[in-house]
Amino acid sequence: MTHSRSPNVPFSSTDAAHIADVLSLAENLKTEMRHSWLSNGRRESVAEHTWLMSLAAILMAPHLEHDVDLGQTLKLIAVHDIAEAITGDIPFFEESARQVSKYADEAEAMEKISAMLPPAAADLLLGLWREYEDCETAEAKFARALDKLEVQHQHNLADLKTWTTEEFGLVYTKMDRECAHDAALKTLLEVIRSRAETKMTQGGIDAAAVKAGTS
Repeated sequence: MTHSRSPNVPFSSTDAAHIADVLSLAENLKTEMRHSWLSNGRRESVAEHTWLMSLAAILMAPHLEHDVDLGQTLKLIAVHDIAEAITGDIPFFEESARQVSKYADEAEAMEKISAMLPPAAADLLLGLWREYEDCETAEAKFARALDKLEVQHQHNLADLKTWTTEEFGLVYTKMDRECAHDAALKTLLEVIRSRAETKMTQGGIDAAAVKAGTS
């Protein structure tokens, strides 16, 4: 998917103001905290999660079995959590009514955000979000794999005391499906999982028992 410039369509100050308004809304992602902690003990923001996913995409793209459009992947990563500027972040393992309605709520939020933009920008933003959610393109599959890998990598860097009981088991269940299509992603998964196991073991957690409990 490419999006070329439209030189015959004027870009007005009103259009610029609408884009600035969406950027102001998206700034919420800098302060929306996730259920992940940094190595210094501070909680991670949604924006920080997105940034590290982007860096991982740049570094991993050359090693994939099949070529992907890195620029398109980075676009998908940049917008994949933008609905959370309205809905807020919901932990993967949370069992709640808002978890059940998560996709519908985020789809509604995306419609609201898109409605703030000029038509071409609205179509672009909504199209990228839907491509990521549909997960049918190589770029979307790559981005979604990195989403899961980044989460575990960040947990590995955090104090083990920040992990919930559910998150021990997720070491063995959360990443595999998204990484199964590519050998390089599976190799990165193995490294990240091994470091998680080391962290658990050093913290007095029986990693083998946790693994057995997920099978």
